[in-house]
This record gives sequence, structure tokens and C-alpha cells, in this order.
Amino acid sequence: MLLTVDVGNTNIHIGVFAGFGDHASLVRDWRIHTQPHLTADELALTLRGLLGDDIERVTAVAALSTVPSLLREIRAMLPRYFGAGPHVLLEPGVRTGLPLLVDNPKEVGTDRVANAMAAAATHPGRPCIVVAFGTATVVDAVSAAGEFLGGAIAPGVNLAVEALSEHTVTVRKVELRRPRSVIGKNTVEALQSGILFGFAGQVDALVDRITAQVPGFDTPDVAVIATGYLAPLMFDECDTLTEHVPHLSLDGLRRVYERSRQARR
Repeated sequence: MLLTVDVGNTNIHIGVFAGFGDHASLVRDWRIHTQPHLTADELALTLRGLLGDDIERVTAVAALSTVPSLLREIRAMLPRYFGAGPHVLLEPGVRTGLPLLVDNPKEVGTDRVANAMAAAATHPGRPCIVVAFGTATVVDAVSAAGEFLGGAIAPGVNLAVEALSEHTVTVRKVELRRPRSVIGKNTVEALQSGILFGFAGQVDALVDRITAQVPGFDTPDVAVIATGYLAPLMFDECDTLTEHVPHLSLDGLRRVYERSRQARR
């Protein structure tokens, strides 16, 4: 089995795949809170606790981390706890087969690369817009030819809530849920409306601009894919999203691993 680990700034998404290529399937997955000061030993202990006896069936690991301190610990953990592999640690310089048509390809976050890889592979010949709802809200464009074209990055929903409560005296953190109406009748509902519907409008506006301004995206065939841990909250509020793929980055990691394995043959 292949263990995939996507370390984000807020969550760590972990998944186990069985099979290879078209026969691969996600068997189990978990989300845990990111702790940036975890050591390699602590991370391995966490994975062992989640996997249980299934950890003995793991033959390889594919991982990425947008947290530099944990990237170092993952690099130390892999040979110590999972043997020689073959393992894949997705970082700048790793060949994925995905053309990065941006000014500096090494600046593109590896989570964005994994998402784009999976989107292009599952929607061949179709332009894709990937909307990742995480610590940041990231809207990326992938051409019909499978090229990463770039994107837009905005503060995420939770980040905006925390900033608002931190910098205002009378505003407190609220539960992120749909209010009764767009017109809030109390402070909590007013905040929920502004946050939820405001961010939905932001996403729809960015998607509309991409489809209007980027060549090849002005077509009804464009796939607008929502992913990230906040996607379930936002999906029904955005008019432009066409599908929700919660395990997009894990699928991208699987595809990077499989490409690397085939290249070694």
C-alpha cells in the first residue's frame, strides 16, 4: 500500500492507497491538526497510531509539506521508519511531468502542484480551475493541455475570522455555518453572512475573471474543482464550483509517486 501525507499549515491530510494506476483506490484517510514543532519520531508515532497493524503493509510513502520545519522532519522520518522505499518527497525540483508556466516554478507550492496534477489527470483535454479552501483560498488554472498556468491567492476563511476577532474589540469568533438570511439579525449572523457569502462571492468573481480573461477557459467544458478542508462549508454557497474532490492532493501525490516509479524502470 502507498501512504500519502499532505502537510498543510492548518491540517495534515493522510491517506492510504491500494492498487496502482487505474486500479488504485483510496482505502482510508484522516485529517489531524498541524503542529509545526513535531519531530520525526512524533510524526511516525502519530502515523502508526492511525494506521495500526496496516502500517506493516505500507511499502512506500509519498509526501509533501508546506511547513518547512515539518518537511525536514519528514525527510528524516522516511528512512528511519519506512525503510528504503521507494519514497517520494514532493519538493521544488522533483519532476512531475506538469509544466509550470510561471515566472519562477520553484515558488509554486507543492500542494498546488499535487492538486493540479490530479485535476489534469482526471479531466484530460479539459481546462480546470482548482479552488483550494485552506489556510489560504487558492484559485489555480490548469490548461486543457495539462499545464499549470498560475493562479490567485487570498486569505482563507479561518484566517479572516481570526484577524477580525483579533483586531476588533467587540467582534468575537463565531461558528462557521450558514446564517438564516444574508441579512443578519444579530452580530453572530451578520458575521456569518459576511464571512460565508463574502468569500463565496470572492471565489465566484475570481473564477468568472479567469473564464473571461484566460484563453481556452471561456467554455462550458471547464471543470471548477473545490478541495481543501473548508470546501464542504463553501461548496453549496459558490455558484461557479462544479465538483468537490476532498482527496485531490492525495491523488496528486499518488500520481507523482507512480510516475517516479515508472521512470526508475
